[in-house]
Amino acid sequence: MLSKEFTPKLFDTLKNYKKEQFFKDLQAGLIVGIVALPLAIAFGIASGVTPEKGLITAVIAGFLISVLGGSRVQIGGPTGAFIVIVYGIVQSKGVDALIVATFIAGIMLLLMGFAKLGNIIKFIPYPLIVGFTTGIALIIFSSQIKDFLGLQMGAVPADFSEKWIAYFQNILTVNWYAVVLAVGTVLVSVYSTRISRKIPGSLIAILLTTVIVYWFKLPVETIGSKFGNIASSIPTPVVPHIDWDTFKSLIAPAFAIALLGGIESLLSAVVADGMIGGNHRSNMELVAQGAANMASSIFGGIPATGAIARTATNVKNGGRTPVAGIVHALVLLIIMIFVAKWASLIPMATLAGILVVVAYNMSEWKNFLAIARGNRRERGMPAIKLSNLKSVTNLLRDGRTDVIVLLTTFLLTVFIDLTVAIEIGMVLAAFLFIRDIGDNSSVDSIKNQFSNAGQDEADDELAVSRFEIPKGVEVYEINGPLFFGAAYKFRDSIREIEKKPKVLILRMRKVPYMDATGLRTLKDVLGDMQRQGVKVILSGVSSEKILEDLNHSRVTFMVGKANIKPVFPEALEHAKEYLNSLKS
Repeated sequence: MLSKEFTPKLFDTLKNYKKEQFFKDLQAGLIVGIVALPLAIAFGIASGVTPEKGLITAVIAGFLISVLGGSRVQIGGPTGAFIVIVYGIVQSKGVDALIVATFIAGIMLLLMGFAKLGNIIKFIPYPLIVGFTTGIALIIFSSQIKDFLGLQMGAVPADFSEKWIAYFQNILTVNWYAVVLAVGTVLVSVYSTRISRKIPGSLIAILLTTVIVYWFKLPVETIGSKFGNIASSIPTPVVPHIDWDTFKSLIAPAFAIALLGGIESLLSAVVADGMIGGNHRSNMELVAQGAANMASSIFGGIPATGAIARTATNVKNGGRTPVAGIVHALVLLIIMIFVAKWASLIPMATLAGILVVVAYNMSEWKNFLAIARGNRRERGMPAIKLSNLKSVTNLLRDGRTDVIVLLTTFLLTVFIDLTVAIEIGMVLAAFLFIRDIGDNSSVDSIKNQFSNAGQDEADDELAVSRFEIPKGVEVYEINGPLFFGAAYKFRDSIREIEKKPKVLILRMRKVPYMDATGLRTLKDVLGDMQRQGVKVILSGVSSEKILEDLNHSRVTFMVGKANIKPVFPEALEHAKEYLNSLKS
């Protein structure tokens, strides 16, 4: 029997499922299916594959994400976040490689879910997410300029800078019919909500522009003229062949797909929880995403994840169970079977207009600017002006690590590669976090404690300033975790003791954690002190975990169990007894 953590939400919701809720889910699923139609086609084309692959992904992956998912209202399918990485794989390695990479990414997501990494993945730094999301939005916008302006040019270069150079070189070939259609699509998509929120503006724009182009025979490129007719059936499933060389070459992009899919699906689930007052099962959601991506690749589709905009549309229209997501997938399947042949008449300029709106909505430019400016006024720190950024060194000195992670991830996404941006962004965020934690760790001598004594000292019954320290005794207090990022501070502080005392008391009451490097450094310090004839007493070691680590690392043996005291008064009394024994 499945544990509750790995039970799809569909099973729970069907236990007391009522007819009234079914009709609400049916309505929501129908509306979301219509909303997803133009997006699935647009995302497929923008990703460098044929339009039906976007529809196949929305049907197959959308169905499985709803059936197996850990969220009540999550709507799955292709999203704008994948366009950059999918397009890059297709251009450099081909469609077959994309299918294999998506399958591998699905396996990774399954493993993440079963390894219960659903909660850990939520701790990915927000500036990193905003950085690559804004970068993706800019790349999506850039990739649509050719169709938006109707430029008469060859294939669009993959490199960001080369794209814009090519656009400017061909700017005199603008097709003004395409420009009018694209701008009209943007305006209809944005302002149609003032008339009706039930019918998506993108669908209205597609219907209007398609009729206009067909009726007036406008000289613009359409899906049919570029890709031919859209297939109206689901292809036969084929399990991709994966050998070791293929796996090695695709492991990095597959990991980027898996990480991106996991992040976006869980963000979408969290947003949905806030809208319905629910509580999703993050690990089950990752398992569902993994199964959906594996199935999508088997049927020739592209990567899929939870779609925040479509999930919000589902909730706003009454969807409260996974049945709505299942209906959405079935609606898309019916449309694909009976209406796909007419989709070939859709102008490419219209799809470009839709994707420009998508890029704007996902850009998070307000959050980007807020983080880039520092967003620290409420903490009494001046905002950073981008024009005044002299160097990364200045940022590091100011401690504005969020800005570094944001800008590094953004620039790498735009100018290098999304996979590289995620990898370097994660490593950079980890290093800067370690540096910040290390900066907050300190080793203070009794003299520093006296000079810095304030209200906190006055309220602390165990403060060193409350005790009389005999001559020949030095007291040092370690504040913060003793890990590899702070161990050097501890070592250097102890080595700076000019006149070696007879007794050194190390207060460790504020040490919540020690890693292997911290333990190794502690052993080195103990060895140095013992060789110089200094007795070391550890004070305030009350954590069972730290005591266990001291035992396993044989620190307890080195210092002597009698020299490890739970509180400072006992350590001080023990030091006095030792000094007296030396006199006698």
